[in-house]
Amino acid sequence: MDTLSSSFLPKFNQSFLHKIENNYSFTTFHEPLNKPISNISDVFKFKKINRKAQTTPDDNNNNNNRTRKPNPLLTTLFKSIDDFTLGSLDKFPLPPSVDPEKVLTGNYAPVENELPPTACEVVEGSIPICLNGAYLRNGPNPQFSPRGPYHLFDGDGMIQMIRISDGKATFCRRYIKTYKYMMERDLGYPIIPSFLSSFNGVMASLARVAVTAARVVAGEFTPVVNGYGTSNISVAVIAGKLYALGESDLPYEIKVTADGDLVTLGRCDFGGGGVAAGEEFLGMTAHPKVDPGTGEAFAFRYHVAAPHLTFFRIDSEGRKQADVAIRAVKTATVVHDFAVTENYAVFNEGQMVITPAEILRGRRPVRVDGGKIPRIGVIEKYARDESGMWWVDAPGVNISHAVNAWEEDGGDTVVMVVTNYTTVEMVFDRLDMGQTTLEEIRINTKTKKIRRRPLSDRVLDLAVINPAFVGKKNRYVYAPIIETPMKIVGLVKVDISLSSDDSVVGTRMYEPGCTGGEPFFVANNPAGNEDDGFLITYVYDEISQESTFLVMDAKSPNLEIVAAVKIPSRVPNGIHGFFVNEDCLSKM
Repeated sequence: MDTLSSSFLPKFNQSFLHKIENNYSFTTFHEPLNKPISNISDVFKFKKINRKAQTTPDDNNNNNNRTRKPNPLLTTLFKSIDDFTLGSLDKFPLPPSVDPEKVLTGNYAPVENELPPTACEVVEGSIPICLNGAYLRNGPNPQFSPRGPYHLFDGDGMIQMIRISDGKATFCRRYIKTYKYMMERDLGYPIIPSFLSSFNGVMASLARVAVTAARVVAGEFTPVVNGYGTSNISVAVIAGKLYALGESDLPYEIKVTADGDLVTLGRCDFGGGGVAAGEEFLGMTAHPKVDPGTGEAFAFRYHVAAPHLTFFRIDSEGRKQADVAIRAVKTATVVHDFAVTENYAVFNEGQMVITPAEILRGRRPVRVDGGKIPRIGVIEKYARDESGMWWVDAPGVNISHAVNAWEEDGGDTVVMVVTNYTTVEMVFDRLDMGQTTLEEIRINTKTKKIRRRPLSDRVLDLAVINPAFVGKKNRYVYAPIIETPMKIVGLVKVDISLSSDDSVVGTRMYEPGCTGGEPFFVANNPAGNEDDGFLITYVYDEISQESTFLVMDAKSPNLEIVAAVKIPSRVPNGIHGFFVNEDCLSKM
């Protein structure tokens, strides 16, 4: 069960979009409209930025940079087609997975507005000094109320941030000002279709494909130049810069200001180097792995067109290095996460596949192929090509998140700790009923065989470790306890050094009516023991309808609450978070 984890937005066929943008002039349709339409594409061009960001103005000061408006005649025409599709072509009743009245309930309901930096009250204990810095939690939050089919992961990226300084805290929330967000904000309604919800019946699907292509031709929507993602999954620091990430686009650089606010700087391609002829660097995983020792970030992207998987790294200076095309992956496959060790990168090719032809049948193009045998692939971290990569069949392995991986036995064994879907068939249609479990996978690099071991019989996902141990052998994992329907009711501490099939050594259950999110581990003393630190997360009380920032002692058996901070506004359920300490912030 990928409880809250990914937008799962597969990539557009970029070569197809390129042909539309480059080969068609609207002259073909109506010569007098050609000039005003060509102007539209210039209005919305966001500059890609490299490691040293050139500011793309945030919404507080960028209105003057987008003074020209889309052609009102075409805008009205396209909007009319959208309205007709919603009112007459969509199939009703909507499936539960895309019915906004079912999806956006409880603490999954969006918040209506951004919130500037606002003082918070510490209502229990005191905030440890090691938490001086900022905790940023990303997640989907639609800027417009859905008028039709909507999936939980469709929303625009919104950061819920708490800024801490010497025991005091302020809270703010801001949208990531992506091209999609800004363009749709100016239009006043959403126009970019979702691969998870928009294809609802044959006629509605064909209508949405047609109007999207028309918008590209008209220049109202320029995805190849500007991307189209929501940046709603995660937050990461890459080469000393802070980014919001989503799978369907490039990362957006963001910055925490001195007064505790958050601004979007722009879309970043890390120099865009190392891309093979005929390809473009237009997106990457929301789960890059940053080597704590070298500062390098290892990442990948998956594609609808071949090569379906591409591995690459970004050096410590923020420069993208050469792509490694993994052509052994023969079908377009959703790959949400992967793992790295000292010498290897490890991928899971699972049963979640992308079949664009499904759109013509009125169905979403992402689906589960129950007849496909999952497998695990191992490639050297610094490989120049895939010639040395090898694969092993792994029936039943559909990884939600790769928690960590390392090598043992002199490199003869690769050990992975993952959360794995036990009900992968539920992922797209009944996410609320899906389940994931925490397990250890041992891969013998000599015999090319694997062994699996459950680490708990509970439903767990969004598990984390002390980030100093990424790619190295670690002992402790901290994971949310998930109950149906998609509620995080507590946390467990798992000791993976134990031989037991239930290696839980610590538990914190939230109060009745409370639901939490993914935790993040912050070390108390970098030179201390692995579990010498604190777990931080947001928790929502459905009874009082208030949100709290919790700080828990990671060493204690019951994950004792050290501090609680009352948040001045509800924090909706989100996906992944990240903590940046004060020293790191000051260097940004």
